[in-house]
Amino acid sequence: MNDVARLAGVSIKTVSRVVNGERGVHPGTASRVLVAIDQLGFRRNLGARNLRRGAETGIVGLVLEDVANPFYSMLTRAVEEVVSAQGAQVLTGSSGEDPARERELVLEFLSRRVDGLLVVPAGDRHGYLAREVRTGTPVVFVDRPAGGVEADTVLVDNVGGTALAARHLAEHGHRRIAFLGDAPGISTAAERLRGFREGCAQAGVPFDAELVRMGPHTAESVADALAGPLRAASALVTGNNRITVHALRALAGRVARPALVGFDDFELADLLDPPITVITYDVRELGASAARAVYARLGGDTAPPRRLVLPTRLLARGSGEVSA
Repeated sequence: MNDVARLAGVSIKTVSRVVNGERGVHPGTASRVLVAIDQLGFRRNLGARNLRRGAETGIVGLVLEDVANPFYSMLTRAVEEVVSAQGAQVLTGSSGEDPARERELVLEFLSRRVDGLLVVPAGDRHGYLAREVRTGTPVVFVDRPAGGVEADTVLVDNVGGTALAARHLAEHGHRRIAFLGDAPGISTAAERLRGFREGCAQAGVPFDAELVRMGPHTAESVADALAGPLRAASALVTGNNRITVHALRALAGRVARPALVGFDDFELADLLDPPITVITYDVRELGASAARAVYARLGGDTAPPRRLVLPTRLLARGSGEVSA
């Protein structure tokens, strides 16, 4: 601002009034200030400005598992739409399922004085956020619950979804149903396994632990599982969209393929042969609900922490309707 004032031949106060759109500056003087700003490439430091005023920064932090996953891309877009409508921006980072990285990102966002935080937990210990929650920083956990802190949470009915998948396959005559899930330490993976087990019991289908594989899945590990003990299954439930895609690659070319129901819809699932039956839900609403919860708190909502669970439904397309 000193440089702009010197070039325009005005006081720093005049530069400040022009930058902030205040009245009472002669048009000719304002024009000289704007020309000087353009020549010098001056940009306001909004962070410093807001710190001085004690105002909101206009930034919401969003910590995801992996922004490259289409699921999280869609969720991010929904968050951005709500935040943008408030005249604010989203600062995003990927934890890569690493609790230490999650904490690092959260603390970095807090150091930048974000107005609120949306976190897809990588771990189950979030006591480090207790002070921020207690002092009024809106924190909302998305897709997975927090551990060690009470905060707003928006989840999906994981148990009901996989129970529905198991019952659906049983209705088509399948008795040997396999399950491929993510690492059991991830709450959503554990819930989806529990739902699968409950669905088998509800349908009168024996639960066979030999037909269950849990863990961080790559294309290679999924292919190995399907070529090993899971090969005996006549039907398969996959625990998320990435596992479903890996399974489809591993099953490509097989003459006899298991009936398949995947958790999470994914792009082009309806165009495959056969089209993929999925457990689906409104991903956009998941992100939008979480973002709205942040702004409700910023708007003065002091109610106890809320837990919102979005429903799931089965979208029958063909792969899950193959009879045993």
